[in-house]
Amino acid sequence: MPSHRRLVLAAAALLGAAAVLGPLPSLAQGAYPAKPVTVVVSYPPGGDTDAIARLFADKLGQRLKQPVVIDNKPGAGGAIGNGYVGRAMPDGYTLLFTPNPFTTAPMVMKLSGSASYDVLGGYEAVINTATQPLVLVANPGLGVKTLPALVAAAKAGKAVSYASPGAGSPMHIVGEWLNKAAGVKFSHVPYRGVGPSVTDVVAGHVDTAWVTFGAVRQYLDTGKLVALAIGDAQRSKLAPEVPTLVELGYKDVVVSAWNGFFAPKGTPAPVVKLLNEQLNAILKEPEVVDRLAFFGALPAGGSPDALAKLNQREYAVMGKAIRDLAIVGE
Repeated sequence: MPSHRRLVLAAAALLGAAAVLGPLPSLAQGAYPAKPVTVVVSYPPGGDTDAIARLFADKLGQRLKQPVVIDNKPGAGGAIGNGYVGRAMPDGYTLLFTPNPFTTAPMVMKLSGSASYDVLGGYEAVINTATQPLVLVANPGLGVKTLPALVAAAKAGKAVSYASPGAGSPMHIVGEWLNKAAGVKFSHVPYRGVGPSVTDVVAGHVDTAWVTFGAVRQYLDTGKLVALAIGDAQRSKLAPEVPTLVELGYKDVVVSAWNGFFAPKGTPAPVVKLLNEQLNAILKEPEVVDRLAFFGALPAGGSPDALAKLNQREYAVMGKAIRDLAIVGE
């Protein structure tokens, strides 16, 4: 066979192989998921974030027909787990479920370059799953039933403390923002989680605490704690009788908690779309709505872009507050 004919046949064979192999990546994407999916939670087991993540993992696994497993990677204000996902293979098999300290942790924690992560450019937003209003609660022994009474007592010389689940948390930020707006100095007592902070305010070891509703609902119902204000711009469906900071005259002090799913940057768009669709459907299930309410959360949902914009807005607004209030991690 002439050499040029052999070359033509070889080239044709290569083109044929390319035609056969070409569709394979899309077929692989179409088969997603073909193995278990891991959801990283950057906090220890047992807290609200972990419990809500397990709720979604169970429901998502049923819909994807594959196990969805939780991998807790706590530490450094969430930065350890967040960074791990940011460096993971962008194939849809490693996801991050996180509350909004995801956005602010690098601003307040003393992180080395290798331990930090790119809040705005290092992830694909999947969905904002829920919001959690923040509530300021007080021990009844403090002798106040409203925020104006508490502020007046502080201005009259009474020492007042407030607990948060950690430095740089939304609860810490709203506490310091209120200090500045009200012209008082409630002293900050950071804890490692919401649970211990609630335990100590119920026991009277600390006067007040900024927390989520789910963590204190039983104590509000039994009168062991008093709700003074919430940090959202609007009153919450979970406790419509509690006024907002805006209503009480602190019009610029608006801070809430939220959570959502992110994936490593570069995760295929069809995978992100599938996850978003399934999670939006899960958020409409009555059982899920009821369970979220138990944790003091309200379903959110929406497009991946909605979470991306929320993350960007939080980065700008909370970043300015962190700088203005000189909030740093510990």
